[in-house]
Amino acid sequence: MNQVAIVTGASSGIGESTAQTLLQAGFTVYAAARRTEKMQQLAAAGAKLLALDVTEEASMLAAVQHVLSQSGRVDVLVNNAGYGAYGALEDVPLDEARRQFEVNVFGLARMTQLVLPTMRSQKSGTIVNVGSIAGKISMPLSTWYHTTKFALEGLSDCLRMELKPFGIHVVLIEPGAIATEFGGLATEAMEKTSGHTAYAEQTRKILRLFKRFKSAQPPQVVADAILQAVRAKDPKTRYVMGGGARPLLAMRKLLPDKTFDAVMAMGLKRM
Repeated sequence: MNQVAIVTGASSGIGESTAQTLLQAGFTVYAAARRTEKMQQLAAAGAKLLALDVTEEASMLAAVQHVLSQSGRVDVLVNNAGYGAYGALEDVPLDEARRQFEVNVFGLARMTQLVLPTMRSQKSGTIVNVGSIAGKISMPLSTWYHTTKFALEGLSDCLRMELKPFGIHVVLIEPGAIATEFGGLATEAMEKTSGHTAYAEQTRKILRLFKRFKSAQPPQVVADAILQAVRAKDPKTRYVMGGGARPLLAMRKLLPDKTFDAVMAMGLKRM
Protein backbone atom coordinates (compact mmCIF):
# COMPACT_ATOMS: atom_id res chain seq x y z
CA MET A 1 0.00 0.00 0.00
CA ASN A 2 1.36 3.41 -0.95
CA GLN A 3 1.88 5.70 1.99
CA VAL A 4 -0.15 8.90 1.93
CA ALA A 5 1.59 12.22 2.54
CA ILE A 6 0.26 15.76 2.89
CA VAL A 7 2.80 18.50 2.14
CA THR A 8 1.78 22.05 3.02
CA GLY A 9 3.33 25.09 1.36
CA ALA A 10 3.97 22.96 -1.73
CA SER A 11 3.72 25.68 -4.37
CA SER A 12 7.43 26.51 -4.34
CA GLY A 13 10.81 25.95 -2.70
CA ILE A 14 11.16 23.29 -0.03
CA GLY A 15 7.52 22.20 -0.25
CA GLU A 16 7.60 21.72 -4.01
CA SER A 17 10.89 19.78 -3.86
CA THR A 18 9.58 17.62 -1.03
CA ALA A 19 6.37 16.79 -2.89
CA GLN A 20 8.36 15.84 -6.00
CA THR A 21 10.76 13.70 -3.98
CA LEU A 22 8.00 11.83 -2.16
CA LEU A 23 6.19 11.21 -5.45
CA GLN A 24 9.34 9.73 -6.94
CA ALA A 25 9.68 7.51 -3.86
CA GLY A 26 6.22 6.06 -4.42
CA PHE A 27 4.12 8.06 -1.96
CA THR A 28 0.61 9.24 -2.73
CA VAL A 29 1.18 12.97 -2.31
CA TYR A 30 -1.37 15.66 -1.58
CA ALA A 31 0.35 18.94 -2.42
CA ALA A 32 -1.32 21.74 -0.47
CA ALA A 33 -1.02 25.51 -0.85
CA ARG A 34 -3.08 28.64 -1.36
CA ARG A 35 -1.72 29.05 -4.90
CA THR A 36 -2.89 25.86 -6.60
CA GLU A 37 -2.23 27.43 -10.00
CA LYS A 38 1.49 27.31 -9.19
CA MET A 39 1.40 23.53 -8.65
CA GLN A 40 0.50 22.34 -12.14
CA GLN A 41 3.93 20.77 -12.57
CA LEU A 42 3.29 18.70 -9.44
CA ALA A 43 -0.13 17.71 -10.76
CA ALA A 44 1.49 16.57 -14.02
CA ALA A 45 3.91 14.45 -11.96
CA GLY A 46 1.00 12.74 -10.18
CA ALA A 47 0.38 14.84 -7.10
CA LYS A 48 -3.15 15.50 -5.93
CA LEU A 49 -3.66 19.22 -5.40
CA LEU A 50 -5.26 20.73 -2.31
CA ALA A 51 -6.29 24.36 -1.90
CA LEU A 52 -5.21 25.13 1.64
CA ASP A 53 -4.94 28.26 3.77
CA VAL A 54 -3.49 27.37 7.17
CA THR A 55 -4.99 30.51 8.69
CA GLU A 56 -8.55 29.40 7.86
CA GLU A 57 -10.24 26.67 9.92
CA ALA A 58 -12.72 25.73 7.19
CA SER A 59 -9.92 25.38 4.64
CA MET A 60 -7.90 23.06 6.88
CA LEU A 61 -10.93 20.93 7.78
CA ALA A 62 -11.93 20.56 4.14
CA ALA A 63 -8.40 19.64 3.06
CA VAL A 64 -7.94 16.87 5.62
CA GLN A 65 -11.46 15.53 5.11
CA HIS A 66 -10.81 15.40 1.36
CA VAL A 67 -7.64 13.35 1.86
CA LEU A 68 -9.38 10.93 4.20
CA SER A 69 -12.39 10.54 1.92
CA GLN A 70 -10.13 9.74 -1.04
CA SER A 71 -7.35 7.74 0.60
CA GLY A 72 -8.66 6.69 4.00
CA ARG A 73 -5.39 7.32 5.79
CA VAL A 74 -2.57 9.80 6.41
CA ASP A 75 0.92 8.43 6.98
CA VAL A 76 2.98 11.63 6.72
CA LEU A 77 2.20 15.28 7.38
CA VAL A 78 4.93 17.67 6.27
CA ASN A 79 4.20 21.00 7.95
CA ASN A 80 6.18 23.24 5.62
CA ALA A 81 3.92 26.28 5.14
CA GLY A 82 5.54 29.34 6.69
CA TYR A 83 7.00 32.75 6.03
CA GLY A 84 9.02 35.52 7.63
CA ALA A 85 8.36 39.26 7.51
CA TYR A 86 11.54 40.80 8.87
CA GLY A 87 11.98 44.14 10.60
CA ALA A 88 12.74 45.60 14.03
CA LEU A 89 10.31 44.68 16.78
CA GLU A 90 9.57 48.38 17.30
CA ASP A 91 8.59 48.77 13.66
CA VAL A 92 6.60 45.59 12.92
CA PRO A 93 2.85 46.01 13.58
CA LEU A 94 1.51 43.46 16.05
CA ASP A 95 -1.07 42.36 13.51
CA GLU A 96 1.81 41.23 11.30
CA ALA A 97 3.44 39.45 14.26
CA ARG A 98 0.16 37.65 14.98
CA ARG A 99 -0.13 36.58 11.34
CA GLN A 100 3.34 35.04 11.46
CA PHE A 101 2.27 33.02 14.48
CA GLU A 102 -0.99 32.02 12.76
CA VAL A 103 0.91 30.63 9.77
CA ASN A 104 4.11 29.33 11.35
CA VAL A 105 2.76 27.93 14.63
CA PHE A 106 -1.02 27.79 15.01
CA GLY A 107 -1.76 26.65 11.46
CA LEU A 108 0.86 23.94 11.82
CA ALA A 109 -0.61 22.89 15.17
CA ARG A 110 -4.16 22.75 13.79
CA MET A 111 -3.15 20.65 10.78
CA THR A 112 -1.44 18.29 13.20
CA GLN A 113 -4.55 18.10 15.39
CA LEU A 114 -6.66 17.20 12.37
CA VAL A 115 -4.53 14.23 11.25
CA LEU A 116 -3.76 12.80 14.69
CA PRO A 117 -7.01 10.85 15.25
CA THR A 118 -6.35 8.94 12.03
CA MET A 119 -2.68 8.35 12.84
CA ARG A 120 -3.56 7.13 16.34
CA SER A 121 -6.09 4.67 14.92
CA GLN A 122 -3.41 3.44 12.49
CA LYS A 123 -0.87 3.26 15.35
CA SER A 124 1.61 4.85 12.96
CA GLY A 125 2.53 8.08 11.24
CA THR A 126 5.17 10.78 10.97
CA ILE A 127 4.76 14.49 11.62
CA VAL A 128 7.54 16.49 9.95
CA ASN A 129 7.81 20.10 11.11
CA VAL A 130 9.97 22.30 8.90
CA GLY A 131 11.69 24.65 11.31
CA SER A 132 14.96 26.49 10.88
CA ILE A 133 18.26 27.14 12.57
CA ALA A 134 16.43 30.41 13.34
CA GLY A 135 14.87 28.41 16.16
CA LYS A 136 18.30 28.00 17.75
CA ILE A 137 20.18 31.21 16.93
CA SER A 138 19.20 34.88 16.93
CA MET A 139 19.92 37.93 14.82
CA PRO A 140 18.58 41.49 14.81
CA LEU A 141 15.63 42.65 12.72
CA SER A 142 14.02 39.21 12.51
CA THR A 143 12.44 39.01 15.95
CA TRP A 144 9.04 37.60 15.08
CA TYR A 145 10.26 35.01 12.58
CA HIS A 146 12.83 33.70 15.05
CA THR A 147 10.25 33.73 17.83
CA THR A 148 7.92 31.49 15.81
CA LYS A 149 10.76 29.09 15.06
CA PHE A 150 11.85 29.00 18.70
CA ALA A 151 8.23 28.16 19.53
CA LEU A 152 8.30 25.33 17.01
CA GLU A 153 11.30 23.80 18.78
CA GLY A 154 9.35 23.52 22.02
CA LEU A 155 6.17 22.39 20.29
CA SER A 156 8.00 19.59 18.47
CA ASP A 157 9.80 18.38 21.60
CA CYS A 158 6.59 18.20 23.63
CA LEU A 159 4.62 16.62 20.79
CA ARG A 160 7.27 13.96 20.25
CA MET A 161 6.86 12.73 23.83
CA GLU A 162 3.05 12.93 23.69
CA LEU A 163 2.82 10.82 20.55
CA LYS A 164 5.47 8.18 21.24
CA PRO A 165 2.98 5.85 23.01
CA PHE A 166 0.85 5.84 19.84
CA GLY A 167 3.67 4.87 17.46
CA ILE A 168 3.75 8.32 15.84
CA HIS A 169 7.09 9.99 15.12
CA VAL A 170 7.75 13.73 15.29
CA VAL A 171 10.70 15.10 13.32
CA LEU A 172 12.03 18.65 13.26
CA ILE A 173 13.86 19.86 10.15
CA GLU A 174 16.39 22.65 10.82
CA PRO A 175 17.67 24.13 7.55
CA GLY A 176 20.24 26.85 7.27
CA ALA A 177 20.43 28.98 4.13
CA ILE A 178 18.32 27.48 1.33
CA ALA A 179 17.98 29.00 -2.14
CA THR A 180 14.24 29.76 -2.26
CA GLU A 181 12.07 32.84 -2.69
CA PHE A 182 11.88 33.13 1.12
CA GLY A 183 15.06 35.19 1.46
CA GLY A 184 14.01 37.77 -1.10
CA LEU A 185 10.57 38.20 0.42
CA ALA A 186 11.96 38.47 3.95
CA THR A 187 14.55 41.09 3.04
CA GLU A 188 12.00 43.08 1.04
CA ALA A 189 9.84 43.21 4.15
CA MET A 190 12.82 44.25 6.28
CA GLU A 191 13.72 47.12 3.96
CA LYS A 192 10.12 48.31 3.74
CA THR A 193 9.53 48.06 7.49
CA SER A 194 12.82 49.29 8.99
CA GLY A 195 14.84 50.71 6.10
CA HIS A 196 13.79 54.27 6.91
CA THR A 197 13.53 54.20 10.70
CA ALA A 198 15.96 54.38 13.60
CA TYR A 199 17.08 50.90 12.47
CA ALA A 200 18.02 51.94 8.95
CA GLU A 201 21.76 51.44 9.49
CA GLN A 202 21.28 47.92 10.84
CA THR A 203 18.92 47.19 7.96
CA ARG A 204 21.52 48.29 5.42
CA LYS A 205 24.19 46.06 6.97
CA ILE A 206 21.98 43.00 7.20
CA LEU A 207 20.76 43.38 3.63
CA ARG A 208 24.36 43.62 2.49
CA LEU A 209 25.22 40.51 4.53
CA PHE A 210 22.42 38.55 2.88
CA LYS A 211 23.54 39.61 -0.58
CA ARG A 212 27.12 38.51 0.12
CA PHE A 213 26.16 35.16 1.58
CA LYS A 214 26.87 32.61 -1.17
CA SER A 215 26.43 29.33 0.72
CA ALA A 216 22.70 28.78 0.19
CA GLN A 217 21.96 25.23 -0.89
CA PRO A 218 19.11 24.02 -3.13
CA PRO A 219 15.82 22.99 -1.52
CA GLN A 220 16.48 19.42 -2.66
CA VAL A 221 18.84 18.92 0.31
CA VAL A 222 15.88 19.51 2.63
CA ALA A 223 13.61 17.24 0.60
CA ASP A 224 16.22 14.47 0.77
CA ALA A 225 16.40 14.79 4.56
CA ILE A 226 12.61 14.63 4.84
CA LEU A 227 12.51 11.49 2.70
CA GLN A 228 15.20 9.92 4.88
CA ALA A 229 13.18 10.76 7.99
CA VAL A 230 9.84 9.39 6.79
CA ARG A 231 11.45 6.19 5.53
CA ALA A 232 13.27 5.51 8.80
CA LYS A 233 11.81 3.08 11.33
CA ASP A 234 13.31 5.20 14.09
CA PRO A 235 14.00 8.66 12.65
CA LYS A 236 16.24 11.20 14.31
CA THR A 237 14.48 13.92 16.26
CA ARG A 238 16.25 16.65 14.27
CA TYR A 239 17.84 16.91 10.83
CA VAL A 240 20.23 19.78 10.09
CA MET A 241 21.26 20.84 6.60
CA GLY A 242 21.76 23.91 4.41
CA GLY A 243 24.30 26.69 4.11
CA GLY A 244 26.05 27.65 7.35
CA ALA A 245 23.75 25.52 9.52
CA ARG A 246 26.20 23.27 11.33
CA PRO A 247 28.93 25.85 12.10
CA LEU A 248 26.36 28.39 13.32
CA LEU A 249 24.65 25.87 15.59
CA ALA A 250 28.01 24.68 16.94
CA MET A 251 29.07 28.27 17.64
CA ARG A 252 25.79 29.02 19.40
CA LYS A 253 26.10 25.91 21.54
CA LEU A 254 29.67 26.66 22.61
CA LEU A 255 29.60 30.42 23.15
CA PRO A 256 27.99 32.29 26.06
CA ASP A 257 25.15 34.61 25.08
CA LYS A 258 27.09 37.86 25.15
CA THR A 259 30.03 36.37 23.28
CA PHE A 260 27.70 35.11 20.55
CA ASP A 261 26.06 38.55 20.41
CA ALA A 262 29.50 40.12 20.00
CA VAL A 263 30.43 37.76 17.17
CA MET A 264 27.21 38.60 15.34
CA ALA A 265 27.75 42.33 15.91
CA MET A 266 31.33 42.05 14.64
CA GLY A 267 30.09 40.40 11.45
CA LEU A 268 27.61 43.21 10.86
CA LYS A 269 30.19 45.89 11.68
CA ARG A 270 32.29 44.73 8.74
CA MET A 271 29.43 45.23 6.31
